[in-house]
Amino acid sequence: MSIENKTEIIRGLAEQMIAEEPGYFLVDIKLKPGNSIQVLLDADAGVSLNKCVIYNRLLYKTIEESNLFAPGDFALEVSSPGLDEPLKLPRQYLKNIGRAVEIVLKDGRKVSGKLLAAEPEIIVEETKGKGKKQETVQHTFSLDQIKTTKIQIVF
Repeated sequence: MSIENKTEIIRGLAEQMIAEEPGYFLVDIKLKPGNSIQVLLDADAGVSLNKCVIYNRLLYKTIEESNLFAPGDFALEVSSPGLDEPLKLPRQYLKNIGRAVEIVLKDGRKVSGKLLAAEPEIIVEETKGKGKKQETVQHTFSLDQIKTTKIQIVF
């Protein structure tokens, strides 16, 4: 069975697992060499470490019972996407409204600013210059224009 097929089966199992909790959603499934599976979950109110442990145990057992891999021949990590992971879903944009982001567009341009809105388009407020020469510009993008969006840490 191909990696793509296994990934889609695991995606289905993970979506089925979180289906009863509407605040949770699946961000991504990564199947790495050596049968290392990474499942990225997110939630509208954030994901606790305890929830990740619960889902890890439940999904591990489900994958084991599905016979996708030989017994004990896979590793599973269930976590929330970290700050190094780009935003992928509209729901992630919605939960991060008000935060600083850096957007890389498919044409190569970069825009950094405050995420103001996420539906139906992504609106970012960028501040350029300093002091009296400071100006604020709003940019509007559709998701298909965006290559990556990452949350920026502001101190």
